[in-house]
Amino acid sequence: MNQPASKKRYVVRFLPLIILILALILFFYFGLYEYLTFEVLERYRNQLISWTQQHYVLTVLSFMIIYIIAVAVSIPGATILTITGGFLFGYIFGTIYVVISATIGATIIFLAARTALGEILAKKAGATIKRLEQGFQKNAFNYLLFLRLVPLFPFWLVNIVPGLLNMRLSSYVAATFIGIIPGSFVYVLLGNGVGAVLAAGKTPDLGIILKPEILAPLIGLGILALVPIIYKKYKSKTKN
Repeated sequence: MNQPASKKRYVVRFLPLIILILALILFFYFGLYEYLTFEVLERYRNQLISWTQQHYVLTVLSFMIIYIIAVAVSIPGATILTITGGFLFGYIFGTIYVVISATIGATIIFLAARTALGEILAKKAGATIKRLEQGFQKNAFNYLLFLRLVPLFPFWLVNIVPGLLNMRLSSYVAATFIGIIPGSFVYVLLGNGVGAVLAAGKTPDLGIILKPEILAPLIGLGILALVPIIYKKYKSKTKN
């Protein structure tokens, strides 16, 4: 009776790891890392536009799968993919596809961190876990929402730490989905006009997210996300 249940738990525990390994193999087997550059986007932009127009659904699915893999295996290049999403699909649908893909990819690495890869990823994160642990213990959803809105830490790190600290899956998915919308929209919007930039022989400004006119509203949203935590702390002090 216990043996089937034990096998099921074993499979569930290592399933995220298996998915990550398969994603990593696919990423390098197909040489996807070679395409995550502006040079490639400029070279094939006409073909990409033509392919999107002729095979829209297939292009969307291919884009989302590549994006999920890139986020899940924490390979640099998600920003260029986000810009490509805006270039191919426009700022509305581009944002939708990017946010869904990024959330799925982040959830895969989160589950891996919470199960099979916990110890390994904890060592990789190092002392940063201690710096984030207190915030997650107080109000995990709002704290993660703040970290998604304000880019204080690398995206891959914010993906794994909540898993190491046993955050609820539903809260993680919701905070990730909501929190990455503003930043994703900024880069998708940049991608929506990237054709003219590339045609002029220029490179899009990836540092746009750190410009005051962009960063200030994100910080403002992040502070709003922390309001429940601050209020809870203040209320507990007044009671004492």
